Amino acid sequence: MSNTINIEIGGRTLSIELGKVGKQADGSALVRYGDTIMLVTATCKKEVSGEKNFLPLIVDYRENTYAAGKIPGGFFKREGKPSEREILVARLIDRPIRPLFPEGYFQDTQVVALLLSADLENEPDTLGIIGASAALYFSEIPFTTPLGAVKVGLVDGQFIINPRASQLENSVLNMVVAGNEDGICMIEAGALEVEEEKVLEGLLLAQEEIRKIVRAQKELFSQLNIQKFPVQARTLDPEKVRKIEEEIREELLQAIQIKQKKASEKAADEILKRLLEAIPKENTEEISQTKEIFYNLQKKLVRELVLNEGRRADGRAFNELRPISIEVGLLPRTHGSALFTRGETQSLATVTLGTFEDVQRLDGLGEEAEKRFMLHYNFPPFCVGEVSFMRAPGRREIGHGALAEKGILPAIPDEETFPYTIRIVSDILESNGSSSMATVCGGVLALMDAGVPLKMVVAGIATGLVKEGDRYAILTDIAGLEDHYGDMDFKVTGSEKGITAIQLDLKLPYLTPQILREALWQSREARLQVLEKMKTVLPEPRPELSPHAPRIIILFINPEKVPDVIGPAGKMIKKIVAQTNAKIDIEETGKVTIAATDVESAEKAKQMIREITVEVELGQVYTGKVVRLEEYGAFVEILPNIVGLLHISEVAPYRVRNIKDEISLGQTLTVKVIDIDEENNRIRLSKKALEETSPRPQGTGERERRSHGSYHDRRPHGSGHGRSRGDRNRF
Repeated sequence: MSNTINIEIGGRTLSIELGKVGKQADGSALVRYGDTIMLVTATCKKEVSGEKNFLPLIVDYRENTYAAGKIPGGFFKREGKPSEREILVARLIDRPIRPLFPEGYFQDTQVVALLLSADLENEPDTLGIIGASAALYFSEIPFTTPLGAVKVGLVDGQFIINPRASQLENSVLNMVVAGNEDGICMIEAGALEVEEEKVLEGLLLAQEEIRKIVRAQKELFSQLNIQKFPVQARTLDPEKVRKIEEEIREELLQAIQIKQKKASEKAADEILKRLLEAIPKENTEEISQTKEIFYNLQKKLVRELVLNEGRRADGRAFNELRPISIEVGLLPRTHGSALFTRGETQSLATVTLGTFEDVQRLDGLGEEAEKRFMLHYNFPPFCVGEVSFMRAPGRREIGHGALAEKGILPAIPDEETFPYTIRIVSDILESNGSSSMATVCGGVLALMDAGVPLKMVVAGIATGLVKEGDRYAILTDIAGLEDHYGDMDFKVTGSEKGITAIQLDLKLPYLTPQILREALWQSREARLQVLEKMKTVLPEPRPELSPHAPRIIILFINPEKVPDVIGPAGKMIKKIVAQTNAKIDIEETGKVTIAATDVESAEKAKQMIREITVEVELGQVYTGKVVRLEEYGAFVEILPNIVGLLHISEVAPYRVRNIKDEISLGQTLTVKVIDIDEENNRIRLSKKALEETSPRPQGTGERERRSHGSYHDRRPHGSGHGRSRGDRNRF
């Protein structure tokens, strides 16, 4: 049996076809938008394996390169481990569906999303969320709240629902929004200083489209006889709960309110240890229940402090930041460094400036691209007092790093202004909430310490929520306990003007527009406070780069001169590289990028290239060497490999009968260019004209003019150097 939903979203048809393929899974959905097609399946184990008190949900997303008609790069020519993009999309699918499973559902569950066709215009990430919702909803798995998801763009002040990839290039907002009929439950956004009210306007518009997707799923579901298997929420012995609460409530409340994280954890652990010591080790069920009662009480006390007593566990007001300390330039050999500490969360951020050779090359579904700004986030186990192996970055590290990178990216100067590859590394040295936002602040300060001319200064803050019924409290700069036992993690980065990135995750089914508005504005107030503290320490980027950073010079030469700089078989450019130790990148457009470890080497390479590419100008005066004598005149090399004719009639203001009476071979002469015959590629010189006019400074060969050859001896262009526009040669 096959069932299909067709809805118009953003002027195109969104199609969800159920049960056509993947029939052995518990649920499957084939989602199509344009020519982008994704298969999403949902499968679960019917029995709970082992003792669990959490949802073991696995979400995997894969982009098959055949979807865009490509063969994978690399030696093996097949898809391997997931790329960073695949991990980020998998997280994007996971985040809105995870809180919607019922309490007590502990079955191993897996959602697999496979991109089967990609038109490279309709992006697949929102299709993954919609497909996961449909695959779970139209299955026996007890997932009963269908979701919708759309992308929102903002071009020329106008919102666009599900903008095409070409439209996103001109959009100041790229925002994925997921939600249900009642409200929004997940946001992932990047922006170019978009104001809070404008973002909220886009969220409300997205909610209207999301409702269409959700209602279509509900309408079809009502026509099908799908039976969800029952979930029995675990019940605890009320008498045991009451007894433990009476015994430890006040002591645990005091432990929670200890301001130092490790001291608070130690005090709470001692209480739990005492409870468990009274239970025989063979009573595993009682031990498990006691732990659950303990953690439930801890959660209850944290939330009661906020909602009933109007205060937080660490004593702060709801809108109060933790103390901030900042140190910049603390690592002498890095190109830039900053230590940003907020409460008990600490990020050591470093900046490394590289050359054009250091860009990251991306081999995705579309054309190969280069990435010149990277942010890498590390979370070593000692930062939370734990012991574990340090492996390759996991999904958490990749996700946090991507969010921080997205938040800082709008501040990065363009390549023409600052032609460096930039890498930020954030090592979290201590963590008690919001380490990704500390990474944003530390990363920006390290960039400023490195002398990167930022377009703006950016900071980030995480805001939380505690909500019971109609009562709620929004918490600025959440700590670990508030994140763990709260209902929201709302991270926002931005400048004084507006937002650069958003990430919203909920443990509730949805948020109302009113709470979203309050959270956005409370986040803005806190962000401005953080920005003020950052600018107090370092008001603006340092005027000079670190002496240990490479030096990069950009030249623009006449494109016709590119083969001259390269030389036959690369002979000339290899000579420059050998003599200067510089790295040189030459594009067919005439753009030359020179990178060296020191200023002297870069300047030397620049001068050598200028000598090759300098162009003769009419009326300019040059000093050159006589390279040949004939009866009718002398040939003078006025620039490297450019020779002009000094006719015998132009040697002196009087008649010269024999050129050898006035000029000898190898003699150095100062002459003036009196004519350039572009058609015949000839240059005429005059020595006599210098006595008729005041001398002018030697020409520098302005690059705007076409190059001109000599009368006979101009060096021919080397063969085999022609490339299409935009090609480049790196040495």
